[in-house]
Amino acid sequence: MLSAESAAIVRATLPVVGASLDAITARFYETMFSERPELLDGLFNRGNQANGEQRRALAGSIASFATMLLDHPDERPDALLARIAHKHTAVGVTDDQYVIVHKYLFGAIAQVLGEAVTAEVAAAWDEVYWLMAGALIALEARIYAEAGACDGDTWQRWRVVARRDETPDTVSFLLRPAGDAPVPPARPGQYVSVRVRMPDGVHQLRQYTLSNAGEDGLRRITVKRVDGDPAGEVSTLLHATVRPGDELTLSAPFGEVTLEDGDAPLLLVSAGIGCTPMVAMLDHLVTTGSRRRVLVLHADRSPAEHALREDMLRPAAERIFWYESGAAAPDREGLMNLDGIEIPDGAVAYLCGPVPFMRDVRAQLIRAGVAARDIHYEVFGPDLWLGAN
Repeated sequence: MLSAESAAIVRATLPVVGASLDAITARFYETMFSERPELLDGLFNRGNQANGEQRRALAGSIASFATMLLDHPDERPDALLARIAHKHTAVGVTDDQYVIVHKYLFGAIAQVLGEAVTAEVAAAWDEVYWLMAGALIALEARIYAEAGACDGDTWQRWRVVARRDETPDTVSFLLRPAGDAPVPPARPGQYVSVRVRMPDGVHQLRQYTLSNAGEDGLRRITVKRVDGDPAGEVSTLLHATVRPGDELTLSAPFGEVTLEDGDAPLLLVSAGIGCTPMVAMLDHLVTTGSRRRVLVLHADRSPAEHALREDMLRPAAERIFWYESGAAAPDREGLMNLDGIEIPDGAVAYLCGPVPFMRDVRAQLIRAGVAARDIHYEVFGPDLWLGAN
């Protein structure tokens, strides 16, 4: 809980700090990476640094956390914190790194805001930071413990036993553990980090949903090639170089948006490569013999560009596909439109795809009677939707 004195100062300064967060986070990353370049080797995603997504996600999370502390002083924003904690554990964030971030973040605040940062203002925002950091450290410790990890070390080697080209720009890799270490369990909907050494010697991480995690110990990731450098440098490298017999370094599975047990009807809603967690959920439902009603809704550019299409044609589910071109009955043409679609009463929805798509579909689902609390979403990369829903 934020102290009354700090709450008053944060409330008064939030408009100024919020308006300057983009400049603050830009200065923060610039200074930190200049003085600590090793952090870009195997921890921070330089693609997200280049396109500004990490900076915007950090600014949004700070503003959202501070706002929630003020609006709900007796509650901890666990939903926001859990999402961040899972992203952090997927890349191996450790407690000591919060001290490093604090140093450079507050240095950036002082540089950008200048004399407006009095001792009282700095102390109030320092309290906000350590409330957020302390909560994240505790959550991350619990997540690491559940994964059987120590100090963020969840990495294991996996051998590629098969490669399947799904579409011209999407490939699946079937993986088997390369060693004898225990394999942490995976829940349908979770993702892993893949750590690779780039041609310049720097390690980079990317997160990929487990599109299948069978009881036989095999796991599958499905990777869409992202054009552009450095945003797509890892996916391009995986597509170009990885073949059966090669080994990859994977983290334990993370992510809090997972399929929950129950009897409520399910809506699995996706676009593009956002189908990967839905395929994992479908596979789990089939494997466990679930009798839940399942409605699969997916949008893509064309049938030829629809990765894992055959995996989504499970007899255990009803399905409607939308394609911007090349649609043939019973598929529909155009963007996803839920008008006239029978949405089951009491349905629980899982969404994955581009953020604009999820915003639009979430609004359509709420208009159709789905409770906001029953709509869950997953974002690939930094979550630019934090606090917005």
